[in-house]
Amino acid sequence: MTPEYARQAYARALGACETVTIRRYYGSGTPRSKYEQACQGKEDSYAPNEIVGPVLQGDWKIIVLAQDLEGGNVSLPLLSTDKIVVRGKELAIAGIDDKSRRVGSTLCAYVLQVRG
Repeated sequence: MTPEYARQAYARALGACETVTIRRYYGSGTPRSKYEQACQGKEDSYAPNEIVGPVLQGDWKIIVLAQDLEGGNVSLPLLSTDKIVVRGKELAIAGIDDKSRRVGSTLCAYVLQVRG
C-alpha cells in the first residue's frame, strides 16, 4: 500500500464522519486570541481493557486526518495544550498518537486522547 493510497483510504473512511475543530490559543488576557482549523474526525470510546495508565474512564479517542491539518491555521505538530471542539464542546487533548497511523514515514491520521 502506498502512502497516498493509505491517505485516500483514511479520507474515504472519515468522509462520512463529523467535522471537528482543532483550536490553539495564544497570548494572554480575556478573551484570548486563537487559531482554529476544521478537520474530519471520528470519535470512539476506549474499550474497558484500554483504560490503563494515562487513559481515564470517560476519555475518548478521536481520529483526525493529518492532511486536513497540514498547511492550515494551526501549525504542526499538535500540542497537548491545544483543544478540540466536538459538537460545540471544547475538550482538552490529553494525548497525541502520531505513530500508529503511518505508512512508511507518511502520517495518515492522528489519534487524539481527549477529555472534558
